[in-house]
Amino acid sequence: MRSLDQLDVSGRKVLVRVDFNVPLKQGVEGSEIADDTRIRAALPTIEELRGKGARLVLVSHLGRPEGRPAPELSMAPVVARLRELLPDADITLAPRVVGEEVRAHAEALGEGELLVLENVRFEPGETDNDPDLARALAELADIYVNDAFGAAHRAHASTEGVAHLLPNAAGRLLEREVATLTEILERPRRPLVAVVGGAKVADKIAVIDRFLEVADTVIIGGAMCFPFLCAQGHAVGDSLCDDEDVEHARRVLAQAAGAGQADLELPSDLIIAERFSAESPARELDGVDVPEGWMGLDIGPATASRYATVIEQAGTVFWNGPMGAFEMTPFAAGTRAVAEAMARAKGLTVVGGGDSAAALAQFGMEDQVDHLSTGGGATLELVEGKPLPGVQALNGAGVL
Repeated sequence: MRSLDQLDVSGRKVLVRVDFNVPLKQGVEGSEIADDTRIRAALPTIEELRGKGARLVLVSHLGRPEGRPAPELSMAPVVARLRELLPDADITLAPRVVGEEVRAHAEALGEGELLVLENVRFEPGETDNDPDLARALAELADIYVNDAFGAAHRAHASTEGVAHLLPNAAGRLLEREVATLTEILERPRRPLVAVVGGAKVADKIAVIDRFLEVADTVIIGGAMCFPFLCAQGHAVGDSLCDDEDVEHARRVLAQAAGAGQADLELPSDLIIAERFSAESPARELDGVDVPEGWMGLDIGPATASRYATVIEQAGTVFWNGPMGAFEMTPFAAGTRAVAEAMARAKGLTVVGGGDSAAALAQFGMEDQVDHLSTGGGATLELVEGKPLPGVQALNGAGVL
């Protein structure tokens, strides 16, 4: 991939695909930004290009408007927040995504000024990677920069199609995400520890398979531990556990027993309750056989301590997925223990976005890890070894 260091952007229009797909909340005057992490993550690329005299056209999706305008998913709240973060910048919200009026706005941009296109998924051709939409986007600029790692696993018009029509490069965020995640898979400081949690084995099976091959230890937590425990013959009570996940777990257990595979760590004690509710009385279970009428909702204190020790001694740690229902205080201790161990670890700590990032934010610890990925599906697919269309399209073609 060509980087920003290789771009001559002075006075040129640069179409920057950013990931401004941020959570919204309803405010007094309409939708407001609930979490601006993804907007702030794009600022280094935006500021660097502005500093070099570029005229910026920003394009992003927001939510899932399914190819038609939806006022509640307008980019207007994003533009309002961007103006607060860049008070010295001239920032305009385009009336549409493409078209004559939008081209006129792009042509009128001065150096360092920004034009934010309306939600690109208002256009039905975006998710279909429609060539006509890609061409219309390309007509707005001289150069294309992709800095939307969170959307890089999608072959859409604004992430893949347009990249073939303009000289292109990776933005700083996308460049850092790809470099960091690739490094932990191909050149990790050892021991490499993968902490994998969440609800379903099926959702993370490819990630588990990959780390069994390349890591030293794979730690399993969250509801996905119950199919593993069931496959070992333990009772799981009313815990989340389906037949498909048990079959996946049974195969993983057999694979982990083979030579050259990572050590697989499973819980040895649990926090259980009768209902999935913060009001349901919880108790510690010394062991992992869950009684009938009860469900496991967090790893137990002995397991949390054991997992924390492994994490703190690691050379590299990748964490994706909580250890329990951390949103509810009675079942947050396991996830908090992992977060605190990540903060104390001397090795490289990488968190794979999603619920793990939400947990760090809840505990006020998002600044205490080395790399907090902005990707969800993109992070997992890169770890799994799948090609990312938005990255593959950045071949550095074109004369600058």
